[in-house]
Amino acid sequence: MPNQPPVPSQIPVELPSDLDAIYANLVRITHSPAELIFDFARVLPGSTAARIQSRLIMSPVGAKLFYRALGENLARYESSFGEIPVPGDAGLASELFHPPHPPES
Repeated sequence: MPNQPPVPSQIPVELPSDLDAIYANLVRITHSPAELIFDFARVLPGSTAARIQSRLIMSPVGAKLFYRALGENLARYESSFGEIPVPGDAGLASELFHPPHPPES
């Protein structure tokens, strides 16, 4: 068995200078047996439709690792800045990922 180089613990990540950051306040998640698809969208007050800004496709294993990393980072955030309040007792998805209500007159 040939000697294999050690796997680096941190893979270098490049951030392209022309990368456009997006803001999303809605996400639609679908899946197949082979992948999870995250469609990130933005909906503005008074809009009748949300426009998908970006699509991310991950393997189930990649999505599970992302889920774990997101939980760890949210815990670190809350330990630094306090608990993130979640409105209501209804299902999280229905509370957080719905079109905004128009302002009251």
